Amino acid sequence: MRIAFAIARVAVAAAIVAAVVAQLAKSVENWTAAGVTSIWINFVNFFSFFTIESNVASVVVLLIGAALLVTRKGGDPQWFTILRATIVTYMVVTGIVYNLLLRNVELPQGTTVPWSNEILHVVAPVWMLLDWLFAPGRRELVWRTIWIVVVFPLVWVVYTLVRGPITPNEITGVSYWYPYPFLDPNLSANGYLSVAFYVILIAVVVGLAAAGVVWVSKRKPILTER
Repeated sequence: MRIAFAIARVAVAAAIVAAVVAQLAKSVENWTAAGVTSIWINFVNFFSFFTIESNVASVVVLLIGAALLVTRKGGDPQWFTILRATIVTYMVVTGIVYNLLLRNVELPQGTTVPWSNEILHVVAPVWMLLDWLFAPGRRELVWRTIWIVVVFPLVWVVYTLVRGPITPNEITGVSYWYPYPFLDPNLSANGYLSVAFYVILIAVVVGLAAAGVVWVSKRKPILTER
């Protein structure tokens, strides 16, 4: 069973890498066609999406997890369980936010790679959750782990809201750039009040997801370690 999960982790990690690379290549193509001169700014923008960051982190966790399943018997190191729980939470939130808030948001034709989009927002989050539920090696976590989990999303929100107004968008010609429409105060009559609502909503979702992940850690994996 450990070998099967190790193989599956490597396969999912490879799929995520392929999806990120395909979307990055498509984005570079779009930037070039639009005559963008600040490729570096747009490159940073690409990796400022929470979806991209959480998926890249998932690749690291999956590959480390695969190696641990092959080389180590019994439970994972506690540090890895904490790291894994953190990334699982982020991926679950990524899946929830995308499918509830962003799936029906219209984007310019040809700006995204459809299969890549589905891997990053659906396949990878579902796998990370299933892996947490069923893969061997998971250790029990204490409830205060939730505070560790919420640190990065809070830092990311601050980074996004500080960087947004001072980052020009060469594609649309406006003087600001935000990775997601619900974080753009210019798209709502309520401005930052609307942004605050969504930030609080997502913070609640992150907290609840983290609590669920910790709760699961206190239960034995359904599948036995063989």
